Amino acid sequence: MLHVIQLTPPGRGAVTTLRIEGPGALAAVQSHLQTPTGRPLADYPPQQLALGRFGGPTGEEVVVCRHGDDSVDLHCHGGLAAAALIQQTLIADGCQSLAWTQWANSPSADPIRAAAIVAMADARTERTAAILLDQFDGALRRAIDDIHRTLARREFLPARQKIDALLSRSSLGQHLVRAWRVVLAGRPNVGKSSLMNALAGHQRSIVHHEPGTTRDAVTLDTAIDGWPVQLCDTAGLRQANDDLESAGIELARQRLAKADLIVLVCDQSVPWSAADQTLLDQWPGALVVYNKCDLAVGTAATCGINYPPSGLQVSALRGDGIEPLLEAIARRLVPDSPPPGAAVPFMPEQAAEIRAMRELSE
Repeated sequence: MLHVIQLTPPGRGAVTTLRIEGPGALAAVQSHLQTPTGRPLADYPPQQLALGRFGGPTGEEVVVCRHGDDSVDLHCHGGLAAAALIQQTLIADGCQSLAWTQWANSPSADPIRAAAIVAMADARTERTAAILLDQFDGALRRAIDDIHRTLARREFLPARQKIDALLSRSSLGQHLVRAWRVVLAGRPNVGKSSLMNALAGHQRSIVHHEPGTTRDAVTLDTAIDGWPVQLCDTAGLRQANDDLESAGIELARQRLAKADLIVLVCDQSVPWSAADQTLLDQWPGALVVYNKCDLAVGTAATCGINYPPSGLQVSALRGDGIEPLLEAIARRLVPDSPPPGAAVPFMPEQAAEIRAMRELSE
């Protein structure tokens, strides 16, 4: 079956790339292509670019590259009309349109390589795209094949060490196309909204001195140290005064239950209280942050606590401590960043396959 696949994203752009693939691909393109010299495309060496017009002397300008008789790439103007016209012409000749995701997941493709190329299209940062590119280039396939060989030699301890190294990166792998959820929590009026705006670098949350201003969960997609992150500003946690605030607090607790990291924001200008301690007891793994370090420091309250816990000091208003906080968030999310070329499982089924290999090594 002869297929035409649009490899570049739909919509207007600088260039659109179409791949014509299958038996007779070269002949299908050649029947509509005219080069400036009249030289047939078959006379060009594979991988050499050729200029021409698709559809005759006044047709669409294209750059053509043949990979072989069964695979040809057409690069045309990035407007919607040019690509659509070429595809319609080829479909009228018997070509079948194929989505690029279906093409990438063809039965002959290595499943890891196919999954990597699809995931790269959804990568939100250069850093995560580079890790996925390593998997596309075979890093994970080589690591899995090496483990299979190690198991075949009955070298179970080395196999478990290799398996554990891969599994230690599976959490990172799951977030290469899905952002980490970082939720800001704390009592009302501690400056969560101001802090979220400071972390984002622009105003996203409404800031007001009145406690309980934030009634909804406000989210923002960003990147921290090259890792995709969704920041979430939540309602202040306290005994609600009305139904609307109560609904906001319930939504905040739902977001906290699904968070990859909780940033517990406290007000350094007021004494540490039993209410603060209750929140810390609920989320002992939270990253503690003391906002308003530009104000006078509050003293310890008489609530059975001698000293408040250690934490980072910031001023969302002045920007003090924001960079160290961003670094601390990145370290919490990715304590051990993989070196270039490292194997990283990035799909749940890949992690499941690796865990199954570990059972064989026991």
